[in-house]
Amino acid sequence: MGGPLAGMTTRGRCLLAAGLAAALCSAVLNERDLLRVSVFVIAMPVLVCVLIGRSRIGLHTERHVNPARTPVGGRAEVSLNVWSTGRLPTGGLLLQDGVPYTLGGRPRFVIEHLPRNNGIQLRYNVDPSMRGIHHLGPLRAKVTDPFGLAEFDRELAGVTRLVVVPRAVPLIGLPGGSGLGAGDDGSVRLHSGQGEDDAVVRPYRQGDDLRKVHWRSTAHRDEMMVRVEERPWKGGTTILLDHRESAHKGSGPTASLEWAVSMAASVAIHLHRHGHHIRLVTENGRAIAPDSGDGVHSDHILLDSLAALQSTHQRDISLAGDPGHGQELIAVLGAVDPDSVEQLIRYRPRSSRSLAILLDTRSWAAKDDAGADPEQAESLLQGAGWSTIVARPEMPMPQVWTNLCRVSANRGAMHAGGWA
Repeated sequence: MGGPLAGMTTRGRCLLAAGLAAALCSAVLNERDLLRVSVFVIAMPVLVCVLIGRSRIGLHTERHVNPARTPVGGRAEVSLNVWSTGRLPTGGLLLQDGVPYTLGGRPRFVIEHLPRNNGIQLRYNVDPSMRGIHHLGPLRAKVTDPFGLAEFDRELAGVTRLVVVPRAVPLIGLPGGSGLGAGDDGSVRLHSGQGEDDAVVRPYRQGDDLRKVHWRSTAHRDEMMVRVEERPWKGGTTILLDHRESAHKGSGPTASLEWAVSMAASVAIHLHRHGHHIRLVTENGRAIAPDSGDGVHSDHILLDSLAALQSTHQRDISLAGDPGHGQELIAVLGAVDPDSVEQLIRYRPRSSRSLAILLDTRSWAAKDDAGADPEQAESLLQGAGWSTIVARPEMPMPQVWTNLCRVSANRGAMHAGGWA
């Protein structure tokens, strides 16, 4: 059956079949009363279908999501405002909103009675388990008559965007000497002792205020040194995120790629709040977050860019130059082979600060799927002057970052000792 009769329910079809059977029996038995009953039984579901199919019910809906941006593991509340402007009261409504499986099950609501010009508010929560740009909707309504003889589907609302950003965990500390500029390893940053601020010193110049003489550095270097007033760091730090599909293991929220994205987001926000200008790039040097023109990105821009990031099918790391442009570089890497390590260190000046978090993807792999050993890559990077740390899923991200800062500080102190 097509047209309005297409919405006839099983109950309506059974009633229609019973009416046709009664009409056939009335013709065979020549029973006029039975014929009248059969006409009524046949007409009832047909008229109901035509009436509901062509009537203007006048349903309207608005969807609101609060908040419109939420992290993985967070919660967002969705409110649906439903009202009717039709001439007749509306009842027997079954509403179902379209929700991706990564946000939870599809909510359903039954509205027994919706008076004219009076609205109701429906609410449900979504608990995102995967980052991404998700769309809620469309909202579909199943309209039925009071007898249950006909039903029709109506689309009441379109789609609403929900941005699920990666989870950013709080971090503590900075890599030793971080924030001193390109090629500066932190050996000029001196700790003045407990309770005193860190000092940056330079040789004395004619006309300098003698009150700014740093006597400890003067005694250590045997020449007059003055303290430079330290200002908020406005240098640049590049975070390289390896998002090659072949470099990661696992699937869903527990995949190594999701851990790497979350770690990159945590480091970016942490350094950004300490005054660093952050550049977020992929393993081929392409920028992940759009540039605002002055090199400054807000946390929202960084997180939204990471939320939309998808894995790439590129097999190897390929760089046309130094991804850090001579400044501090922090790389979050999946499984890398010696050729990929060569790409990372080829254009990277040894005097520039370089740090790497190597994911032991074997810990994320299934039992029958062995991953690459990160020890070889770690050895090659350390030989090129990088500070490295191996990360595993059971290690909390703050601990990984603290260990990386400690390794970087030890390497800087070792270099400083060699120069002294």
